[in-house]
Amino acid sequence: MKKIKTKQIILIAAALIIGFTVAKLTGGNEKASAETHEHQVSGDKKGTIWTCSMHPQIRMDKPGKCPICGMTLIPLETASSEAQVDPNAVQMTESAMKLAEVQTYIVKKGAPDKSLYLLGKVALDERNIAELTARFGGRIEKLYVNFTGQNVEKGEKLASVYSPEMLTAERELIEAVKYKESNPSFYYATRSKLKLWDLTDAQIDAIEKKGQPTEYFDILSPIKGTVMRRDVAVGDYIKEGQALFEVVDLSKVWVMFDAYESDLPWIKEGDKINFTVQSLPGEQFSGKVKFIDPFINPDTRVAKVRVEISNPGNKLKPEMFANGILESRVAENTDAVLIPETAVLWTGKRSVVYVKTPGVEAPSFVYREVVLGPKSGKFYVVAEGLKEGEEIAMNGVFKIDAAAQLAGKPSMMNPSGGKISTGHNHGGKTMTDEEMKAMNDKDNDEGSEKMPDMEKQENTKAEKAQEPESEMKCAAGKCGNGK
Repeated sequence: MKKIKTKQIILIAAALIIGFTVAKLTGGNEKASAETHEHQVSGDKKGTIWTCSMHPQIRMDKPGKCPICGMTLIPLETASSEAQVDPNAVQMTESAMKLAEVQTYIVKKGAPDKSLYLLGKVALDERNIAELTARFGGRIEKLYVNFTGQNVEKGEKLASVYSPEMLTAERELIEAVKYKESNPSFYYATRSKLKLWDLTDAQIDAIEKKGQPTEYFDILSPIKGTVMRRDVAVGDYIKEGQALFEVVDLSKVWVMFDAYESDLPWIKEGDKINFTVQSLPGEQFSGKVKFIDPFINPDTRVAKVRVEISNPGNKLKPEMFANGILESRVAENTDAVLIPETAVLWTGKRSVVYVKTPGVEAPSFVYREVVLGPKSGKFYVVAEGLKEGEEIAMNGVFKIDAAAQLAGKPSMMNPSGGKISTGHNHGGKTMTDEEMKAMNDKDNDEGSEKMPDMEKQENTKAEKAQEPESEMKCAAGKCGNGK
């Protein structure tokens, strides 16, 4: 028995010694692993810190989404120990630029051009409109033009008028002819009177030659064209100054295009406009800008741009719609500074770009305000603020600006720099996101604590509501105890 006990004691002691040895070895490895992990974490902390532009309290050591609002995280600061040339610059790593999709553009000079798409209408040439009015009173005896749209030649008869006033004037001329040699002033005065009544020299000479007045006076067309309006009929009595006919020469027409305020800097007299009309598919017309209205229509907010064009065969008819294209360049800026429209941030009256700092190893960008000229396609003309050869951010500009705001540096909404408040206003007190979350959790806890009390109150109300019904049953002898 003693031998057996001695052997057991030896075995137990050996097992304990082996166990302590294994535990010591295992603990050392875990310690080494912990030290390695700690070193890796400390190494990761030296990398880029990612945060949310709407919730700056979020801090991540890798890119991703904001756990509160789901927005893409942006880089806040980098581990570069290189001193920044400009203290207002926003510094980023190459990997951060790739994740934020930041692209740059070298500022260049060029000739800004733009294609303008203009809508317009065919209109009458106002210089080729003849308005015929009555020079004297009378009666329409005969019409030679019976409908509007009829084409007439210059000098063609439009109507015949009977006028007592005209008969008197003709008789005066016939009498004045007899005193042509002795009283020439009287003779020429009677001829001038008839000329003022729109009679031609040929008509007046015919009256002199005939020697007797003509009962019916013919109204002649002063131009070759188309009758656009007829205001009289056979038998109508007319008064001096009354409108009779309107004749328009359509051999030349105007095309009036609408130009908005933003289009006007690109349009000048002499520019060529190519246009089409729906009634003549496949046929293209072109003309040069002859006139630009000096005012803007207050109702439509456009200015009229006039193109004059020949119209053989009257193909172009007034009030037709026209679709025009004008390829234009700003004449005074043939060598202007151009930047992409995606590089510009707008804020009220300011236009902002971010310029890359040259000669710095880690990419860094500086806030700068610029003055823009007219827009040229997908580019802007820069009037002030940038020079040829500078490098600016073209894409990802908003993410750079958000990083500048969080770092308290000059940015779009805070051009003077400095930290901005991102707290919430609650009852006149500014609260941070953590305080808001704590307050919401507290409200939820209090609500859950109140729920049992509310349920208890509801049950009590239900029991009280059932008491009258029980009393009524007992009064009727229907109680459970049989009373």
